[in-house]
Amino acid sequence: MSKTLPPLTWFRSFEAAARRLSSTAAADEIGLTQSAVSQQIRSLETRLGVVLFHRHARGLSLTDEGRKLLPQVEAALEMLHSAASPYLADERARHLTVAASVSVLEWVISPALPQFRSRNPDTSVRFVSTIWPDEYSASRADIEIRFGSAKQVGRDATELLPNDLIAVKSPRLNGDLSDLPLIEAVGTSGNWTSWSEATGHSIPTPTFYVDSYGLALQLATTGNGVALVNALVAEHALRTSQVIRATEAWAPATEGYFLAVQRRSPEVDAFVEWFSGILPEVSRI
Repeated sequence: MSKTLPPLTWFRSFEAAARRLSSTAAADEIGLTQSAVSQQIRSLETRLGVVLFHRHARGLSLTDEGRKLLPQVEAALEMLHSAASPYLADERARHLTVAASVSVLEWVISPALPQFRSRNPDTSVRFVSTIWPDEYSASRADIEIRFGSAKQVGRDATELLPNDLIAVKSPRLNGDLSDLPLIEAVGTSGNWTSWSEATGHSIPTPTFYVDSYGLALQLATTGNGVALVNALVAEHALRTSQVIRATEAWAPATEGYFLAVQRRSPEVDAFVEWFSGILPEVSRI
């Protein structure tokens, strides 16, 4: 029985690396990590039974086998691109992709999404869940709602405000801040310790640790304690009385949310206009 062909992604990684003579540059181009590109090339070499590259400290160079294979792979990829282009152009015209954290998707976008749908019934939206800065480069989204510091993710992006850390709890949860369980989102430089130092409040050690503001907010709505969250994420829950402020004290956040538009189209512009309209007024809520 004949062997199956190697996956198309292996050939894409080989072609990009052969053209750029760098697995790092190839990874940036096709939206993968450098380690993934290197692994796919090694897998292709194993499957074909040949060595395609000489590995050097500062880059790559093609072997004789690699030079023979490259033009054939380039021709095949170009043929596939030409065949798919008419369909892809139509698809991109009618659809858009939005990359954002689950916290923003759940607590900022989702509650108001029916409004966007009613205004744009013919537009389909694909949401891609992202957390860390390097995931945005791989998402190939039309619109990115990034999270991080201005230095990390602020390039060619607009900061979304308010960007404060506030303490929230369920309206049904009674007690003072110093007596209640604290909920902390890890992975950011803003935490209960920095908030305490900025506000002068004396607080106990957090009881619950979670990996996102959205989950911290969810735990707070069900009465599990006081969550320290970004004010932008908390706005809808506050407005709908799912949570209330545990204290009026707030602290500036080092990391925040940034909006970046990667492709312009009527659909993209409509989403950006709608999204900007659902954000809270620029004030400390």
